[in-house]
Amino acid sequence: MEEKIKKIYKTAKSIIFSDPELLYKEERHLASQPFYFPGTNGKAVLLIHGWTSVPYEVRRLGKYLNENGYTVSAPMLSGHGTVPKDLENVGWEKWLEDVRREYARLKAGHEKVFVAGTSIGGNLAAILAVKNPEISAVVLMATPYKIKMEKPVVWWARFLSLFKKYNRKFYPPTFGVSTTITRIISYQAYPLSSTFEVQKLIEVSRIYYPKISQPCLVMQSTHDHIVMRGNLEKIYDSLGSAKKQKKYIEKAYHTFVSDIKNGNVFKDVLEFIDDN
Repeated sequence: MEEKIKKIYKTAKSIIFSDPELLYKEERHLASQPFYFPGTNGKAVLLIHGWTSVPYEVRRLGKYLNENGYTVSAPMLSGHGTVPKDLENVGWEKWLEDVRREYARLKAGHEKVFVAGTSIGGNLAAILAVKNPEISAVVLMATPYKIKMEKPVVWWARFLSLFKKYNRKFYPPTFGVSTTITRIISYQAYPLSSTFEVQKLIEVSRIYYPKISQPCLVMQSTHDHIVMRGNLEKIYDSLGSAKKQKKYIEKAYHTFVSDIKNGNVFKDVLEFIDDN
């Protein structure tokens, strides 16, 4: 019993209460790598990172789930983890194929598989869940139903694409310091052509939300600077799931999972998965 208590304490100390920036300093060599953590309970979780980012975005969550028994895998989406140029000519269907392939690998060796995604990783998770109804449950984090001022933004991107191929990211002053993990690990420039693939994915996923039958947890920051007002409610209300939950994350930004210091977020994901 004493050894078990020590193990729980060590896990809580290293994962839930770890400082993301300090942890990154130790793990920066892993930032551009996918990961696979074998578990002990016969169940698996597929984690999907967001656009222009890398699997490290969800690594801390993956560690926490793994230390609680789950096999956890986070593949690298095509065009990511190298240089922005590699995103050119990569369609959203290719990203869906990336996660479908990894899901098939997990399904072959585990009695249950759960899927969770952040940002457009959530859009991919939603589509994957509909195409594979045997998936046990779905977690959508910072998933866009619609981006802010969607039509003007798309129009502006198409106009800019007449004059240049790339654009640099803009961060509002309220986003946080440049040392946040989200900013460090992501491409800071991107092909404008890739934004149109993101938009297509977001539009397609709207068709799929009502078709989701699995239990679903939807999480979003109260200060999400990317998505439209009422984004979480739109997704939640459109879900076909008989069992669904929603949770707002305070004092966080769009892709909160990599920078959050609130261990309750990880606990909420674990409890939801355990319950399903």
